[in-house]
Amino acid sequence: MGSAGKGGRALAALVVLTLLWGYTWVIAKQSLDYAGPFQVGFLRTAVGTAALFGVLLALRRPLRLRAPWKTACIGAFQTGGFIALSTWALVEGGAGKTAVLIFTMPIWTLLLGRMLLGERIRGVQLLAAACALTGLVLIIAPWTLHASSLSKTLAVLAALSWAVSTVLLKRWRADLSADVLTLTAWQMVFGLLLLLIVAVAVPERETEWAPTFIAIIGFMALVSTAFGWFLWLYVLERLPAWQASLSILGIPAVASLSSHWQLGEQVASLELAGMLLIAAGLLTISLLNWRAQRRRE
Repeated sequence: MGSAGKGGRALAALVVLTLLWGYTWVIAKQSLDYAGPFQVGFLRTAVGTAALFGVLLALRRPLRLRAPWKTACIGAFQTGGFIALSTWALVEGGAGKTAVLIFTMPIWTLLLGRMLLGERIRGVQLLAAACALTGLVLIIAPWTLHASSLSKTLAVLAALSWAVSTVLLKRWRADLSADVLTLTAWQMVFGLLLLLIVAVAVPERETEWAPTFIAIIGFMALVSTAFGWFLWLYVLERLPAWQASLSILGIPAVASLSSHWQLGEQVASLELAGMLLIAAGLLTISLLNWRAQRRRE
């Protein structure tokens, strides 16, 4: 099979991954009908972590843990903080709007990279960040006092937690495991420990172990997490990074459309304008990454 065929399969995998991770936000919202957010976060991460180690064994990937303290720090932000905050945000917030706010992560990564890594922000990048942040303000609407303001703030904090882990990964990449799947599995172990502490410490409603809830946890852990990461690695190995990053645009779009279709979530005109501004900022960042990669080549 030629490179065109391999590229076609990788693009198909990217489409499947975008649909899968986008629809997961709707599934996660539905899981809260049966358990509290921290219980849900712990359960999906526990099963997903076990499944990832199963994938590592099946693929005969290396299992060695390198730089445990640095891996633990990344896990605290990438898995612990991100899963806890994003699931908590879904309690009062819509799945689509939460996904859009969380996927402002590339903008926060850009700004944190400037502050912590000294990376330069060029004029067009600054314009893209300003565009996305303006959209963020329109969605959060800080001039109002709606109950959903907390969920929007939590979603932004989840995006910041994800961005911090990304910046730390850039800084410490040489010290960490060379295998992305191995690193992902181990950082999830440390994030899982943090989620366990939170789930035990915070009082929540009693979990309703209905068959639907068990199926939801299984889907999020096995399909969204284990199979999703496998697809992501497959895509990264066969497509340029800028093409793979386009899923960052597609996932919140799928989440918004599916939450409107299945959950009946409505989007106000001001929020829609904010979503479009965020999408424009993220698209600009993706195009800039594409141009930078073409120059390197």
